[in-house]
Amino acid sequence: MTITVCVPRDAAALSLGADATAAAIAATATARGESVRLVRTSSRGMFWLEPFVEVETAAGRLGYGPVRSADVAGLFDAGFLRGGAHRLAQGKVDAMPFLARQERLTFARAGLTDPLSLADYEAHGGLRGVRRALAMAPAAVVEEVVASGLRGRGGAGFPTGIKWRTVAGAPGPTKYVVVNADEGDSGTYSDRMVMEGDPFVLLEGMLIAGYATGASHGYIYLRSEYPHAAKVLRAALDALRAAGIYGRDCLGSGFAFDAEVRIGAGAYICGEETALLESLEGKRGMVRFKPPLPAIKGLFGRPTVVNNVVSLASVPIILDRGGKHYADFGMGRSRGTLPIQLAGNVKRAGLVEKAFGVTLRELIEDYGGGTRSGRPVRAVQVGGPLGAYFDTSLLDLPLDYEALAQHKGMVGHGGIVVFDDTVDMAEQARYAMEFCAVESCGKCTPCRIGSTRGRELIEKIIRGENVVRNHRQLLALCDVMENASLCALGGMAPWPVLSALQYFPGDFGLPAGKEPAHVV
Repeated sequence: MTITVCVPRDAAALSLGADATAAAIAATATARGESVRLVRTSSRGMFWLEPFVEVETAAGRLGYGPVRSADVAGLFDAGFLRGGAHRLAQGKVDAMPFLARQERLTFARAGLTDPLSLADYEAHGGLRGVRRALAMAPAAVVEEVVASGLRGRGGAGFPTGIKWRTVAGAPGPTKYVVVNADEGDSGTYSDRMVMEGDPFVLLEGMLIAGYATGASHGYIYLRSEYPHAAKVLRAALDALRAAGIYGRDCLGSGFAFDAEVRIGAGAYICGEETALLESLEGKRGMVRFKPPLPAIKGLFGRPTVVNNVVSLASVPIILDRGGKHYADFGMGRSRGTLPIQLAGNVKRAGLVEKAFGVTLRELIEDYGGGTRSGRPVRAVQVGGPLGAYFDTSLLDLPLDYEALAQHKGMVGHGGIVVFDDTVDMAEQARYAMEFCAVESCGKCTPCRIGSTRGRELIEKIIRGENVVRNHRQLLALCDVMENASLCALGGMAPWPVLSALQYFPGDFGLPAGKEPAHVV
């Protein structure tokens, strides 16, 4: 009997030796006369267990990890192909607490399929969404997405369906779908996991977006640091064209749509949609003035849908099961699920997909297992390098767009970075301003000059120079940057600084309770 063994091909798993582990399993199976079918799947997102090996048995999939190449012989000795006991055994994969408590919609196929097998994709629900969409009127598809409550998962949280409705109603024979795959926020990796592990779901979402809005061509703007994703996406595009799903007659519908991958040049600012469009047109990545919005005048001056990877990857399930099904998850105006990425000082770093409303404490303690150092949590940054730093008094805050906004925070890309009590929050604030200074496109003065002056002021405060006066000047500078910068980079760079001042004044040599006047 041939036994299926799965080893992930995710970049995180590869960095921890997954290729060597897979090669050792294949070689050992051959040497011992075992009939093994080795499948390179996507990652489950449990990075502390990578390389994570799964074995298909009559009782379900059993997991072992982390499995290094040196562990393979011992696994065979223990009979792991038939569920044998071993120190690396994790039991039934579906029953593992980290996975069993999640609500995986966007990542429903994670760990189950060969990323480049179209047959695998269809066997696990793929293409049902686009087939239903193509049987509907384009306007009805748009309204299904509106009804779902899906908001942009890349940071701004703008309603996806409203953006599509605007593009669909914009005049012009040529329209585009652009995927913002320039995932540059610290501690984030959900976009990469989709592109490497389930590329067809992104491409299906693009096709649905194109049909709904009247766009005939799409571009995936991919960060240069993701070579594995580029290779997988291009192979997936070839497979879709060969199957007649992409091209001049998509699934026999008469609708024509195709797409291509474009590689960015490593600028963080190109995560901002208008700078991305400038770069895509072959220009320097600099922020455009708005209006006009990209939905009206975007790529090459044409109406353009610009969506994040996870936003588009959420669309197929919305069309498959209906907007109401998706909207039944979440709370308030935050509907559906969010792939949350745990990083920093946690025992169990990885991807957690949960409905909006889960608290930071649940994520850090129940899923992350607390700090890896074993020391108390002191600060949590939510939403990437422009996100606020929260102290432990806010750990019971639900993950929700409006709840975080009330505390000058944001969901952003869903990244959560944890720090223990050894962190220097003044240094973290200095880094936030330095990051903005390095990554600014330079187009507007508040961001270009303000970030550099802000870093200098924080450095003076850290050195103890005229702390009260420099603190006052820093607050005034942050106010200018927030309200006068052209885009979110300059406008939100003060948020981590102001939150650090609010919750951790002692790290700046300020008395406790010395809160910035305009910070809630």
